[in-house]
Amino acid sequence: MTMADDTATDAAAPLPEVSEHDEAKEARLAKRKKLLRILAIAVVTIAALWGLWYFLTQAGRVSTDNAYVGADSATVTALVSGPVKEVRVSGTQTVRKGDILVILDDADQRIALADAEATLRQARQRYGQADATADAARSRVAARGAEIAQARARLRDAEATVERARAELARRESIAGTGAVSSEELTAARAALKQAQAARDLAAAGVTSAQATRGSAAGDLGAAEAVVRGTTIDTAPDVAAAQARVEKAQLDLARTVIRAPVDGIVTNKQVQVGQRIAAGAPIMVIVPIDAAYVDANYKESQFKKIRLGQPVELTSDYYGGDVVYHGKVVGIAGGTGAAFSLIPAQNATGNWVKVVQRLPVRIALDPKELKAHPLRVGLSMEATIDTRGR
Repeated sequence: MTMADDTATDAAAPLPEVSEHDEAKEARLAKRKKLLRILAIAVVTIAALWGLWYFLTQAGRVSTDNAYVGADSATVTALVSGPVKEVRVSGTQTVRKGDILVILDDADQRIALADAEATLRQARQRYGQADATADAARSRVAARGAEIAQARARLRDAEATVERARAELARRESIAGTGAVSSEELTAARAALKQAQAARDLAAAGVTSAQATRGSAAGDLGAAEAVVRGTTIDTAPDVAAAQARVEKAQLDLARTVIRAPVDGIVTNKQVQVGQRIAAGAPIMVIVPIDAAYVDANYKESQFKKIRLGQPVELTSDYYGGDVVYHGKVVGIAGGTGAAFSLIPAQNATGNWVKVVQRLPVRIALDPKELKAHPLRVGLSMEATIDTRGR
């Protein structure tokens, strides 16, 4: 057979038919490719949506779960010592500012108050006596002044008498040579002059005595006035000191009733009826949960954009993620916790390893949200600061 015959035979042979198995396989491959394309488009779309959501809502937010609820708790202490007469609160009880917490036996304080009041009355009485003594001294000084005036008048009278007696003696002596005056008259005139001079000396001594008496009275007056000079019965030192002791006793008596200094919840109660407590001893703590705040400890690498006043969202395991608190940054601590620890880290050693430090951030909570969902001191929180907010 020739080559031409072989070629003609091959051309005349029928083509092989495509099987149904191959068609099904191709259909599955096409369907798979379509599903992969749809999945890829879905993944890209989800990633784009997530990226857009993150950019719009999460970018610029820093979070930490190292955050805890705090409050400026009030430690209740006894300001006076004494036995406990009555305890009106129990642990976990809610109290308002001014509510009576504990009553102490006030017998000692009442006695001290009565003694102070008696001392005050004595001080007022002594001031009244000193004032009366000063008045009496003034009267004596005035009387001694009148006595001096009388003594000086008697001295002037005595001096006039001396002058008359001297003149009479001189007149008689001038005519004694004529025999008109007897020796008895002359002797009597000389005696009268001496008597007048003695009376004058006595009057002068009376003036000196009266002046000395007035000086003594003036000294008594000065001493009496020194007690009351420039004061009243209310401002006198003794009276003021006694009044201060009365007020101190009244204060001690009032302090036997111990009241709540703030609104809050009674915690850590350490007092029982019959117990004697000393002044300054803590007896309980009141936690003002309405004024709670959060201290969130952020890493130092997160502080690049943290500023005061930025908004914060917080959640707590106490209520779960359904309750979201809103607050704001009100303060940043002046140092890390390690810096103020009992034994600060010594980084000057050769085996130093860097540890990322955390810095406390004070966050104020919304009072309305805090009232609706009260927190307790020490609860852990999750805090997220929106650093885009100003």
